[in-house]
Amino acid sequence: SGCRAVPVEGSPGAAMEAREPLRELCGTLRAVLARLREGEPGEGREPFELQRFWDTLGQTFQITSQEATKLSLAFAGTPLTSAEDCRKLSEDVQNAVLSVATVYYWLPKGQGTTLRKMVRDAAAEVVEGMIQLTEKILSAPLESLSQEQLISTGGVWEACEQVSSLPRDNQAAVAAALASCLGVVKDALEEMEHALAEGQDPYSDIMEDEELGFPGNRDTYWSEADRKLLSFCMGLMKASKACLKKVLGAVKAYGKADSPEKITQLDDLADIANEISPSVDELALSMYPPVNELAVRLNAAKLASVLKKVLEITKTSHVCPPSEEGWVQFLSDAVDHNMNKIKDFTQGQL
Repeated sequence: SGCRAVPVEGSPGAAMEAREPLRELCGTLRAVLARLREGEPGEGREPFELQRFWDTLGQTFQITSQEATKLSLAFAGTPLTSAEDCRKLSEDVQNAVLSVATVYYWLPKGQGTTLRKMVRDAAAEVVEGMIQLTEKILSAPLESLSQEQLISTGGVWEACEQVSSLPRDNQAAVAAALASCLGVVKDALEEMEHALAEGQDPYSDIMEDEELGFPGNRDTYWSEADRKLLSFCMGLMKASKACLKKVLGAVKAYGKADSPEKITQLDDLADIANEISPSVDELALSMYPPVNELAVRLNAAKLASVLKKVLEITKTSHVCPPSEEGWVQFLSDAVDHNMNKIKDFTQGQL
């Protein structure tokens, strides 16, 4: 596949030349992608209408999907595509992608940074898909439809369909972000519970003592003391999961995106909650034998401070009416309790 001109006598390069617009298209799309990734949208001069924004964004994604289909079909083997057609196709693709980016830029910061990031990621994925499709067409032999081209076309369709499942305001966006953090933390917790339950030697599947020719290596075991310390680390990990679950419930029940103040409070919650899963991962990694107690203590302290901050921000925000204050206090105490125990166990390391 690839832009092919009807061969003109005496110009064997005509078919290759016809692809030139596609090469230029690739360059333009890369520039659009770079700008999207770093770009700050404007604050829109006219009053912003959320519904109009979504309708228009949906249309631009749909048009881009159709242009991807046209482009792909034009290079599906036959009939031959002239340089003129190739130029027209490239222009249509470029216009469709520029419209996607332009409409994203309509979305003002005031609508929420979490929402904006999700819309931006979706737009960037469409542009990436289109770049990939164009590259596959350029690199394929002239008169074939490659498997890669079919896959790339499907990739653009999928990226364009995402627009229908995007959260429609910052409350929905923050709920989606929290749910995704919760999923990561659940996985990390399950993995750790599994490792601890597996018995004394988490690396038994990797290292058979006999095969290595020396007796059991202490470095791959948890001692009794290790296990006591780790039980409180697990307490912190469980508190992380409970914290995300409760905050997510509160955002769904009470979160509103109807004023700048509430939108900002939701963003603050999402920003700090985003730090939970990397902190859980770092703590989990330091829990594997040989256990370095000081590393465990430092990672636990970092996670504890992130959790305390999440609870603090929740408590002072609109998602926490008096009815929710009980669990905020309870989880805050649970974090302190586990952290104090970890400090007691690691006192000798300081």
